[in-house]
Amino acid sequence: MTEDRKKFLPLNFSVAVVSDTRSEATDKSGIVLEKKIIESGHYLFRKTFVKDDVEELKNFFSKNAKEKKVDVIISTGGTGLTGRDSTPEVLKEILEKEIPGFGELFRMISYQKIGTSAIQSRALGGIKNGKFLFSIPGSPSACRDAWDNIFKFQFDNRFKPCNLSELIPRLTEK
Repeated sequence: MTEDRKKFLPLNFSVAVVSDTRSEATDKSGIVLEKKIIESGHYLFRKTFVKDDVEELKNFFSKNAKEKKVDVIISTGGTGLTGRDSTPEVLKEILEKEIPGFGELFRMISYQKIGTSAIQSRALGGIKNGKFLFSIPGSPSACRDAWDNIFKFQFDNRFKPCNLSELIPRLTEK
């Protein structure tokens, strides 16, 4: 439920398409996120293509978590079970706090669409340097599911009873 009397506060997003093969010409998932972010009234600060490589992923997340203008970092891809899929491991290594409910909710939403194949999702969310970081699967459908069912609400400061965007000023409290 959104409270319309409150003024919407747009956020700055950084997106990474994690893939060894995708580029601007072949990207579908990053485009879904880009459109959803902008259509929701937020800003896309940066969209990057990152190889499914531990060091490149660490560099992407670390660089964006230090960027003052970025509020939310979302990666799509690299969350599967194959040998090259390492996004969740990298994210777990750098997060200060994990948001277990994000992965649980994402898998619940996925289960409603793809049944028991949802166990293959290793979607993950957490906090680093006062920023929200999320990794979601690399399919366009997964990007739509995450945005339409979770991010759209949690990054709208008018959403009640509570939302993630209203926590941003307090994430670095000691």
